Amino acid sequence: MQLKSSSTSQKQLSFQQFKKEVLQDYKIAVISRECSLLGRREVLTGKAKFGIFGDGKEIPQLAMAKAFKKGDFRSGYYRDQTFMMAIGELTPQQFFAGLYAHPDLKADPMSGGRQMGGHFLTHSLDENGEFKNLTEQYNSTSDISPTAGQMPRMLGIAYASKLFRNIDEVKNPKFSNNGNEISWGTIGNASTSEGLFFETINAAGVLQVPMIISVWDDDYGISVPAKFQTTKESISEILKGFQREEKADGYEIFVVKGWDYPKLIDTYSKASKIAREEHVPVLIHVKDLTQPQGHSTSGSHERYKTKERLVWEKQHDCIAKMRDWIFEFELKDENNNTLKFVESESELIQIEKDAKKLVSQAKREAWNAFLAPVKNQKIRLLNILDNLANKSNHKVFINKLKTELTAVLEPSRKDLLATARKVAVYIRNENSVEKTQLQNWITSYLNSEQHRFSSHLYSQTNKKATNVKEVLPTYNQQADLVDGRIIIKDNFDTIFANNDNVFIFGEDAGNIGDVNQGLVGLQEKYGKLRVSDTGIREATIVGQGIGMALRGLRPIAEIQYLDYLLYALQILSDDLASLHYRTVGTQKAPLIIRTRGHRLEGIWHSGSPMGAIVHLLRGINILVPRNMTKAAGFYNTLLECDEPALIVENLNGYRLKEKLPNNFGEFRTPIGVVETVKEGSDITVVSYGSTLKIVQEVGKDLNQVDIDIEIIDVQSLLPFDINQDIVKSVQKTNRLIIIDEDVPGGASSYILNEVLEKQNAYQYLDSKPVTLTAKSHRPAYGTDGDYFSKPNAEDIFETLYKIMQEVNPSKFKNLY
Repeated sequence: MQLKSSSTSQKQLSFQQFKKEVLQDYKIAVISRECSLLGRREVLTGKAKFGIFGDGKEIPQLAMAKAFKKGDFRSGYYRDQTFMMAIGELTPQQFFAGLYAHPDLKADPMSGGRQMGGHFLTHSLDENGEFKNLTEQYNSTSDISPTAGQMPRMLGIAYASKLFRNIDEVKNPKFSNNGNEISWGTIGNASTSEGLFFETINAAGVLQVPMIISVWDDDYGISVPAKFQTTKESISEILKGFQREEKADGYEIFVVKGWDYPKLIDTYSKASKIAREEHVPVLIHVKDLTQPQGHSTSGSHERYKTKERLVWEKQHDCIAKMRDWIFEFELKDENNNTLKFVESESELIQIEKDAKKLVSQAKREAWNAFLAPVKNQKIRLLNILDNLANKSNHKVFINKLKTELTAVLEPSRKDLLATARKVAVYIRNENSVEKTQLQNWITSYLNSEQHRFSSHLYSQTNKKATNVKEVLPTYNQQADLVDGRIIIKDNFDTIFANNDNVFIFGEDAGNIGDVNQGLVGLQEKYGKLRVSDTGIREATIVGQGIGMALRGLRPIAEIQYLDYLLYALQILSDDLASLHYRTVGTQKAPLIIRTRGHRLEGIWHSGSPMGAIVHLLRGINILVPRNMTKAAGFYNTLLECDEPALIVENLNGYRLKEKLPNNFGEFRTPIGVVETVKEGSDITVVSYGSTLKIVQEVGKDLNQVDIDIEIIDVQSLLPFDINQDIVKSVQKTNRLIIIDEDVPGGASSYILNEVLEKQNAYQYLDSKPVTLTAKSHRPAYGTDGDYFSKPNAEDIFETLYKIMQEVNPSKFKNLY
């Protein structure tokens, strides 16, 4: 490292500043290490469930923190505690609060106890759910545990900087300073074996975005050494083909020892300058790191590391190496005076003692703060139980439970509620004021504590999706009948004209205007950054959208076909769907995913994994419009709210004729609301998507045999029928059938559960509820494959006829 001035006085002043900075860094490293050591003990003593720590990675994280500026974003993984401490966003007490899973954001601002310790974030939203000024703070996106899962979002964060720099209309001082922000990613060396890593690396190289990836390399992935993880045992070696050249874009790649403090600072300084100014992605391979306590608290690394390796790790521990460097450092000034960081080892020993004392105190305070509210409720509950026992015929049993609870010196919320609910069973037939007090305590405590663990799956602001009211499309008196693709295209045209921060991207979305012509001509009109093509890379298409949405943009990520969504399902499920929940409403990514499906022919593109999607993507709105007008209305609705959504457009609807609305961009399809498309009196028929059109056609045929069905379009699977209109229909018809093209037990069973259990429609049924679905296999190819694989018109007719035959067999004779 170079001192900042050549004059003696200024050099000495610069040295004093440098010295202060170095010793402060050393103190942070020691504090972080002590947190790791004590954290492991807390797990082994049972105070915490599990621990995974950043020991061995402290020094490179200090260097990374020095190059990290306000406005930048981190997309890392669960070993970055030193970095978070270095930027001032994590205190030792907060570290332990996270370890104990304290369910209060004030104690554990990382997730309010919802995530395992080691998962870090900063708050992007204010108390009203609105974005803060992200350029005035250090930003960290919420970590997830799945290895390499942080990579796709990292790409999107960096891509947002490119858009902010290159599109004047989206420049916003709240979100970006001319695109100067870097997306900083961290990943363990073994996790670079994941496909998500390589997909992101390739995409960032193509897009040329300001992204810096730090690979923390300690030669192992849990117990598996690098020779089984990575070709040539080196990620930087095998990525040399990505190195940028004079006439070819690519990466800048650095390799640096993880214990070399001055070299690390120099490397990160150079990397940040390249990424920030040139918008070139950078890979920093940080080698020779160690993991002093092994991978996690679930095992010991002595089981799989050789004695020689363990000795080497002790010798090359990054803190020990920094300590030696500090102690040995000497510099001559111009008067030949020797400048040192410390005069004796006692100064370092004192720093270490102070750090241990600070961490130990933080641990105690975090534990006491975690226990205090539970202990207070314990006292209150014991008083209630004491009074109750004196009035109850079950005094012996109540006192036994009371004694057991009293003996628990460090109780959990579970201990309290479990005891109280067991007592409630004993006194179920009694009547007393004390019983009422216990019942009130249980109800109150359940409500208050359940909220701590279950809030914010969806938005709790006035921008919640279900708050957007329906606005119907309007039509000219002689409205033209046009292909559905025209409606979706014209609506997108209006959206882009009225919303500068909306972007759409995906495979074939740009130049040709998507494979079904729903975006035709829009790239030419709005530019290649507003309407853009991507590579074949579904996971990072979704990640690109997540990162953009985290930075205040409104992206629409297009997945060409519904079954291709499976490539991105892990990112959608583990990251996007859980984001608002796991951050307790402090981060949001209102990404819209556009796809198409339900073609009804062939194994590919016609699969209908809706049941899986509904169950795996809780936290995302799942919308299934029956036509393009409904789909367009959903896009308009979603741009009014702040929640993510998946829209499955009807693949065989792009060429079907619809009336041309005259209020594009204005009409809204309500979310969570079903629509009765045909009234009837005999059977309630519930369906959605392509199958609904077949149901409508069959409805006409059924009229010919005197069967009058009521047809309800679900429209929205998540959320589902918030006004409970289906049960009102069943109350009228007393019969229910659910028809869809998912596999048996898929979305139809989900709908059945919603209607029978949540809406209590079972009490109005005079016939067994029925589901009519596709076969268990994917649909075979061709017209016959479709006919024999998915519900066809004759299947639907005969199933409905059979229901009525049971009602009146004399009227409805056997068909065959």
